[in-house]
Amino acid sequence: MSVSSPPAAAPALSTARRAWTVGLMCSAVGLVIAMVTIVNTALPSMAAQTGASQAQQTWIVDVYTLVLAALVLPAGALGDRHGRRGVLITGLVVFAFSCAAPLFTTSAVALIGARAVTGLGAAMIMPATLSIINASFPPEQRGRAIGIWAAVAGVGGLGGLVLAGLLLQHFSWHSVFVGPAVLALLMAAGCFTVPTSQERTPRRFDTAGAALSALAIGALVFGILRAADLGWSSWVVLGAIVAGVLLGAAFAWYEWRQDAPLLDVRLFGNPAFATGAVSVTVQFTAAFGALFALAQYLQLVQGYTPLKSGLVLWPIAVSLFPMSMLSAPLARRFGLRAVTCAALGIIAFGIVLLGLLGPHSSYLSLAIAVGILGGGFGLSSPAATTGILDNVPPDKYGVASAVNDATREIGAALGIALAGSVLTSTYTSSIASATNALPRDVKEIADGSLAGALAVAERSGPAGGRLAEAARTAFSDGMWYGLLALAGIVAVGVVVVACIRRPRRD
Repeated sequence: MSVSSPPAAAPALSTARRAWTVGLMCSAVGLVIAMVTIVNTALPSMAAQTGASQAQQTWIVDVYTLVLAALVLPAGALGDRHGRRGVLITGLVVFAFSCAAPLFTTSAVALIGARAVTGLGAAMIMPATLSIINASFPPEQRGRAIGIWAAVAGVGGLGGLVLAGLLLQHFSWHSVFVGPAVLALLMAAGCFTVPTSQERTPRRFDTAGAALSALAIGALVFGILRAADLGWSSWVVLGAIVAGVLLGAAFAWYEWRQDAPLLDVRLFGNPAFATGAVSVTVQFTAAFGALFALAQYLQLVQGYTPLKSGLVLWPIAVSLFPMSMLSAPLARRFGLRAVTCAALGIIAFGIVLLGLLGPHSSYLSLAIAVGILGGGFGLSSPAATTGILDNVPPDKYGVASAVNDATREIGAALGIALAGSVLTSTYTSSIASATNALPRDVKEIADGSLAGALAVAERSGPAGGRLAEAARTAFSDGMWYGLLALAGIVAVGVVVVACIRRPRRD
């Protein structure tokens, strides 16, 4: 199987229909990304009413990402074989009904199950949106359309914060599921009007490859997600990550030997494809790790409401959208590798500036940091996505889109786990001196999290002010080291991209 092919002829569509297709596909992918931060924001109210334990709360959040990451590659392949529009509509319907399920239960276990099914729907939606866009435009117009898609995917988490804040300001936590359910059904109806595409010569579905990819990515993401709670030295974490790597190696070996593989692993020998995959992974490691820390910083250190904590991040969108439009043209002029290295360098710089924020930092400092970060994401994401999609045969747009999505989810899980584990360990050691005089049970609460320390401070009279200040300072210290670790991962990504070369032919 060749790693490249002549450009596919795009269907004859009017400008209005192409614009409608892009708008609908971007709305769908934005909803999928937003569903992560929407549930994060509603989790305290949800836990209070359902009685979910801390472990159950973790699974309510994480099972969505786990299922999405594990199944996105097989779902993309299904779209290639059976038609991308049909898989997209089915995914939206599954997404809608599973989002509505919490209306009929107060069981934490049932919520976890519903979130798993929502992850299945999301896995069917994400690769279909990008592959439909790519198949609907001629090559010379795809860069702009992909730039818009990437920009919406980039700010989807921020949109989730704002949407959840608006809903929770007026309604119960159930509203954060009802709203997305209604939107998904409306989108499913609208998708009957968009063009479809599929393999011109359908081949048998690679069932064994699909199972191996799901197990490999699922085990890897599971291990990374659990690292934030159990620590990187936990045998559960290490066992899952090792299993994921071994299963990934088995998947690559198996696919290499197939005539009709689910994913032709030779694609990773293409420098543009490999650069795109590395870039997307480290982008989302930085993005979701930073958002994890920022959400707590804005609400617990700066005192913003959930709604305002989303709205104050508007500089991200202001810089991200224009840079997304410039990304593909700049990559064509200066080369994908040069643009990617520059963009990742900007992201690393923005992450470091975020880490320098403290309890008394001004809003201007925050705005500058997130504005720089948004510019880096805008410059890097469309170029990386184009690098992945432009180097596969048209029949495999769904699988290529799924690679793009799987690397996003792996990066997101790594970012949250890395930032969370470093932040927590630093916070616990930094706050210890301020909580030594507290009773043991109270000390455990204050040492466990900033939210716990602030709750203790409220009940501690005059001494509470000093404890609250110490806790906010300890959190800021932890955020600095956590974001510094993220910046280090991005810096490693720059080095890897710079070293990617086309293999010599003897």
